Amino acid sequence: MGQVVALDALFNDRRIWRGQAVAAPPSAQPSGHAALDAALPSGGWPEAALTELLLPADGIGELRLLLPTLARLTRAGQDIVLVAPPYLPYPAGWRQAGVDFGRVHLVDASPRDALWATEQCLRGGCVAAVLAWPQKADDRALRRLQVAAETGQTLGFAFRDQREACNPSPAALRIAIEGAPAQLRVLKCRGGLAPAQPIAFPHPGPIPRSLPRPHHVPHPRLPAGSTPAAVSVSVSQSQSQSASVSMASASMSAVPMSALATSALQ
Repeated sequence: MGQVVALDALFNDRRIWRGQAVAAPPSAQPSGHAALDAALPSGGWPEAALTELLLPADGIGELRLLLPTLARLTRAGQDIVLVAPPYLPYPAGWRQAGVDFGRVHLVDASPRDALWATEQCLRGGCVAAVLAWPQKADDRALRRLQVAAETGQTLGFAFRDQREACNPSPAALRIAIEGAPAQLRVLKCRGGLAPAQPIAFPHPGPIPRSLPRPHHVPHPRLPAGSTPAAVSVSVSQSQSQSASVSMASASMSAVPMSALATSALQ
């Protein structure tokens, strides 16, 4: 049996290196929720990374969590993209929350093409944030989104079912949104330990409405010379396997988001 040596003696002889905790650099992307920012190691959303939001049901407060960030980004003249959302945003409600809706773009894609479109939007680096609702995304697919966010230096947000919490994820941040009581539970955060206690997330008031997304929305024709308040892009991976999604591209049909909302009511 070897000789027992005091650990302090090894440290004093500098025969063992003692690692020092390094604080994560402060984030330039605050969430807009003071309690959440205080609980995250960087004080905000992880930059150029994927954040996973786990939901028990739609409408639990997921957009309310992101609206301060989306308002800040769009007011600064930066664009955001929603890839295949399950509901059509209600423009008046988003504007009431401070979002410049002229900077909001909607990509309409099938479940299979939505992952591809999300990856291209993240990788392109031409938008500030991408919101996606991936279906049946495995670890490999999520890793591609994480790498794309790093490459494009873009904020990525993926809304997924809370049952996915038991599966591993490469996302830099994972937050479960709970409704009863209304709170946030940080499951994973890069650069530090996830807080043990949930974060209160009370409902402050009316949530901007969304409209149920129909199976098919007719594309009304734009008046000549008009500028859409927000752009809807229909994308198919089979159309181009190698082309990147460009929000400035005119090769795909574009309609005002307000017109889509009106069509959904009919």
